[in-house]
Amino acid sequence: MMAFRFTSLISSNSIQGVLIAHGHLSRSIGSRRLDSIRNARPYSILFEKYSTDSVRPNVNVTGTSSSASSFDFSSGSPNDFVKCLNDRNISRCFWVTKPDGNVICSHSDLLDANSIFEKDDRDYNGHEGVFLQVGRRTNTLQGAFVWRTNRGQACGGIRLWDYNSMDAFIRDGLRLGQGMGLKSALAGLWAGGGKGVVQIPEGDRHKDPEFRTAMFHDYGEFLSSLNGCYVAAEDVGLNVNDLDDVLRYTRYTTCISETKGGSGNPSVATGKGVICAMEGALDYLNMGTLSGKSVVIQGGGNVATVIVEGFLQRGIGSILVTECHLDNLERMKKQFPDAGDKLKLEKVDIDDNSVYSTPCDIISPCALGNVLNPSTIPGIKASIVCGAANNQLGCPEDSQLLTDNGIVYVVDFLANRMGIVNCANETYGRLTSDPAIERHFGRNWENSVFLMTKATLAKADKEGITTHEAANQIADELSRELHPIWPRRSQQIIESLVEEGWHNNGV
Repeated sequence: MMAFRFTSLISSNSIQGVLIAHGHLSRSIGSRRLDSIRNARPYSILFEKYSTDSVRPNVNVTGTSSSASSFDFSSGSPNDFVKCLNDRNISRCFWVTKPDGNVICSHSDLLDANSIFEKDDRDYNGHEGVFLQVGRRTNTLQGAFVWRTNRGQACGGIRLWDYNSMDAFIRDGLRLGQGMGLKSALAGLWAGGGKGVVQIPEGDRHKDPEFRTAMFHDYGEFLSSLNGCYVAAEDVGLNVNDLDDVLRYTRYTTCISETKGGSGNPSVATGKGVICAMEGALDYLNMGTLSGKSVVIQGGGNVATVIVEGFLQRGIGSILVTECHLDNLERMKKQFPDAGDKLKLEKVDIDDNSVYSTPCDIISPCALGNVLNPSTIPGIKASIVCGAANNQLGCPEDSQLLTDNGIVYVVDFLANRMGIVNCANETYGRLTSDPAIERHFGRNWENSVFLMTKATLAKADKEGITTHEAANQIADELSRELHPIWPRRSQQIIESLVEEGWHNNGV
């Protein structure tokens, strides 16, 4: 496994955030072989694990400690962690992985978190940076996760979620950060992997408009303090207004409203990309076009609505949409009054996955993740699974189960990539029909959704591997390419943050 040891950087009373950095990882693991596929959890992007050894080395931990005992990351909640930091007058703290493999730990009282990296063989994969801060206005825990920035700045959405432990908070950021890096690489973007995570505060205070605005003002300041090694976007729990609030205190965010020069809601681009992936799979399997096909969609949100519209324009045979929120179904019904018998809408419970046993040509997961697992896969009667939901597999092995059952799975981070594509290049200006966006929907550019879907399926068939493995191998290779103008820029920024005392500047 990865060799590293932990040492202390500064005294316990001066720490203010959490950072993991590894600026030279790409040079050290460029020739590593694929060793295993990671286990996954709900809300996680699935990816491969690369290693050099079969046994993890001992980890030596040294550091300055106060009288307080270490925080239990496995059982303590993020809100408990905030209280712990407040008690110790800490607003930022960090870990940094140096080029020689040593991990400098900023606060020995928090060393329990090191077990996530010391014993981890799922989620930590040489991430260049993980930053945490306590917001000065709202006292909320906020994080930024950076993974392999060879291709450019780390890019990815901010997720607002309620985690039951610090272990879950950190692991989700690690997984999602790497997942965004793979997604961006597969899309041909000059961007690395990034993810923002914000813990929902106690008492649902994030639902109060004034508190929510202040919370994202905090996050904007957080981004500015990181000097651009991570550029944020929109993810679960946020909307365009939230990103506008982030923008007020930083220039390092995207997905802002169109009135402020941004790309706005990415749902339209995401839905169109999913349709292109379906068309690529149908073409590869010699099944023709979407015309006359039967499709089942789990989830009736914004992206699913775009997909339904595209289906109707293409002469689809039938569409069944299941949704747990009645208002979404009512909205869709009003939007497509002329769909007739082609569109059937069904209200279901949030955990009802019985729709996966419906006979059809394509099943499209467009709601929650962790829906493709041993409980659902054996009952699937579709030829293709392709949807917009993140982290559809329950674990990597479920991709093999899909293959064994004769089901073609289009990997989620290939099909749903257009959300990040839509906003990745906002700073370069915008066009009504932007060729930098439209080429992803075409049939000529080698990185288009259509052609990349076909290439992934072809690689899987040729090498006798799953489509999940094939997509990850293609993305991993692409993620190691260096930005033609700014190679390793974010890695240099992270090094400068440490050298210049980023951990002291939040007091």
